[in-house]
Amino acid sequence: MTLPLRHVRHHAIPPLPIQARTLLRILPLPHPHHHHHGRYASTSATATAAAPVTTTTTTTTTRRKPAPPILHLTTARTTSVPTAINAAAAAAAASHPATQPPSHKRPEFRKSQLMRQYASLLRSTPLLLVLQHNSLKANEWMAIRRELTAALRRCDDGQAAGQPRLADIVRITCLRTGIFAAALRVVEYYHPERDPTPTTYTHTLSRAAHAAATRKAVKNAHPLTPLLAGRLAVVCFPTLSTAHLQAALSVLAPSAPRFAAPSRRAFPGYHDEKVRAGVQKLLVLAARVDGAVLDLGATRRLALVEGGRDGLRAQLLALLRAVGGASLAAALQGPGRALVRTVDGRRAALEAEENEMEQKGAAPQAQESSEKAP
Repeated sequence: MTLPLRHVRHHAIPPLPIQARTLLRILPLPHPHHHHHGRYASTSATATAAAPVTTTTTTTTTRRKPAPPILHLTTARTTSVPTAINAAAAAAAASHPATQPPSHKRPEFRKSQLMRQYASLLRSTPLLLVLQHNSLKANEWMAIRRELTAALRRCDDGQAAGQPRLADIVRITCLRTGIFAAALRVVEYYHPERDPTPTTYTHTLSRAAHAAATRKAVKNAHPLTPLLAGRLAVVCFPTLSTAHLQAALSVLAPSAPRFAAPSRRAFPGYHDEKVRAGVQKLLVLAARVDGAVLDLGATRRLALVEGGRDGLRAQLLALLRAVGGASLAAALQGPGRALVRTVDGRRAALEAEENEMEQKGAAPQAQESSEKAP
């Protein structure tokens, strides 16, 4: 059974390839409401017969326009595509622009662009705060972002000269959770430089990255995977600054006394009803610091370190100076030296035993040789 193209939509037919649909759009098809005059030929003849006969008759010949070709499709499960379309599809698949290599999924889709964005965010951001938000309104988001920027700007003002200002760079980004989880697996478990059989295309949307991220062994291996459910957002810090982290936690997850909420005198806007209602709907789940996952308690302990990474280095250097460089080196070398002495003593004892055995074996041989002599 064959049907015109205008009736195909009412039947369950498998979708055609893009090239086939393009070809069908080019073909001239009749309008569904277009009626040919030939359908009413009998009515015209009847009307002419009923009219009175006159002395002069005019014979007119009407040329009918040929009907445009109608492409018929079968209702079978498999649709055959012309060879020319297959060749065009193969040529289109084989040719890629230099700026867009082949991808596992089409790069013009919004999901593909979000995948790229999240992967770049994970690679370039040393500090991420993962938040869960529950039905926040647009005005509540605006109020929270405003107060977070104000708190970070005050933290910038209290820093020493030459330090980077992060108030205008730190952003709150709402996530598509499934795409973010896929991007996290690509960043964490896809390392093309370690692959013994390198492939030509190693970008985030490549087939090799998709195969590495969808393995069963890494599906739920990352510590953040159990938390990637529901509505999530991240706070992105371009540098690991514990002072800015402490200010952000005081706004997003206040907890007295170390992370007390901003005072009404310093930040009157924080005590608005919109901000307070929005903060109550936020929950800080974890933080990702240089690839490591920290819970809320560990994140707060990290925020209390003065000076950030440089402060930790300074504390370690002060500890080494307090202990003493020479004594610390001697203490570190002590177990190794003791092991060397033990091994040397044991080797000397074994050598002495071997010498004694050789002397005892040589004495009977000398006595026997003296007895055999005449």
